[in-house]
Parts: sequence; structure tokens; C-alpha cells
Amino acid sequence: MNIEAKIHAKGLNIPERKLGVGKAEPAVRSGNLVYTSGHTSGNHLGKVGKEFTKEQAFDGARDCALSCLGAIKAVIGDLDKITRIVKIIGFVNCAEGFSDTSSVIHGCTDLLHEIFGEKGRHARSAIGVYQLPANSAVEIEMIVEVKD
Repeated sequence: MNIEAKIHAKGLNIPERKLGVGKAEPAVRSGNLVYTSGHTSGNHLGKVGKEFTKEQAFDGARDCALSCLGAIKAVIGDLDKITRIVKIIGFVNCAEGFSDTSSVIHGCTDLLHEIFGEKGRHARSAIGVYQLPANSAVEIEMIVEVKD
């Protein structure tokens, strides 16, 4: 089963991303690596530990992962060209006292493991911050290796 079929079988969709629209690209390719910009949890606005539980923010991290995959697809055309998820950088908009950022970013990590199997195992950072753009609960950046 191809990558997009696996995603659709989970009842999920990859949002379409367009290149050449804003001041920054949603993703760029350099050699065999694709780097995404930060993709935020548009439906999850607020602080984790206040407006959102870590379980709700987990879903936001999953949505960020899908958005990153949409950006990667805009650059390479076919997600089956991904040979490895290299690194995830996750940011969590934390309320005072919330420090379980890893549990939130597991939303992204778990989805990538389910979809890509061994190719989805990656290095990762899970960083707690005071504020994110548009008050998003989660922001994810992704680096993937691709083939031609």
C-alpha cells in the first residue's frame, strides 16, 4: 500500500500546499533532503496545560505532521519518494508549569511510525515555548530524505 493510501485508510487527509505564494516556502529541497517550514496546529489554538490537554495537543501535532507531508508532496510530487524521516523539531505552546512536551510531539512521531514503519524512525526535539504564531498549540518542522 502506498503512503497516501495508508494515510487515507486512517481516515486522514494530506492538506494541499502551494509553492511560490508567500515570503517563505512551505518546504524546500536541497540535494536529497527536503526541509519544511514550521507548520502549526491551525485548529488547536492556545496553551497546552491551560486551553488544551496534552492529549488534545497530541492530535494537533498529528495535524502538523500531515501539513508537513503536504508541503513535502508539493516539492517532490509523490510521498513514496521519501526514503527516511530524518528529524522532527516540535514546539509546544506551554502554559506555566507544563513540561511534558514529549507526550505532545508523540502525536507526530506515532503517526510517522505508523505510516512509514522503519523509515519513519527519526531524531527529534520537543521544545516548550511561551508563544507560537497565531497562538497555535503546536508547531512542527520536518527534515526528510528523498529519492529522485
